[in-house]
Amino acid sequence: MKMKIKKAKTTSSVFDKNKMLLSEHSEFSIKEAFKTLRTNVMFSLPGKESKCIGIVSANRGEGKSSVALNLGISFAQIGKKVIVIDCDLRLPTIATKLDIDAKPGLSNFLSGNSDMSDELIKHSNEYGIDIITSGDIPPDSTTLIGSKHMERMIEMLKKYYDYIILDFPPITLVTDAVLLAHLVDGYLLIIKHNSSEMQRISGMLRQLDFAGAKVIGYVYNGKNNHEKYYRGKGGYYYYNNYYYYKSNKSKSN
Repeated sequence: MKMKIKKAKTTSSVFDKNKMLLSEHSEFSIKEAFKTLRTNVMFSLPGKESKCIGIVSANRGEGKSSVALNLGISFAQIGKKVIVIDCDLRLPTIATKLDIDAKPGLSNFLSGNSDMSDELIKHSNEYGIDIITSGDIPPDSTTLIGSKHMERMIEMLKKYYDYIILDFPPITLVTDAVLLAHLVDGYLLIIKHNSSEMQRISGMLRQLDFAGAKVIGYVYNGKNNHEKYYRGKGGYYYYNNYYYYKSNKSKSN
């Protein structure tokens, strides 16, 4: 089936620091941070034609959705075909960050009220990525995310995209992210400086481990200090004003 993709209506064409989205106007350190993150993700998930990446955090407000979008934009900048899906059906933010319509979206597709040939998949010419927004707020998002419809949708999208990036709700609040562990090739954990609590981070890791999920690394967000590149145990780490990535060599169960 050939998918019909609608051009997303955007209202902003200039880099907005409040959104922290990558563009030609972004600061050099931000561009370099996501180039490094992109490279590490590519080396962490070799071999497959299409990769599904889950972006998770322990709490809200830790920059998870911005990282999901920027990682997608970074891949698009090297010619990869990317789709970002807002899987947070309770408090979604992707549509707001991109200034596009949230409906129809994922919830509408999963509930049978929209299909792939409709206006579900939107394209941003500005950022070079495709997007599936959240859609209407459903009464039971966990059931929808864990449904066979979601599984079939991801399998279908793998035929069209190099990278499928899933922006999940906070993992210590709801179980949505772990329900798709069998479909996600690797999870990135978002941890915010002076915000994330060790107890919640440990809880997030336990849930992912219990589900047999593969954690490929984490992004340390919000640390303000001078740009640094140094060698540590296990590899090279990139450290700058905004993001930090450390490769994780844990194996999938």
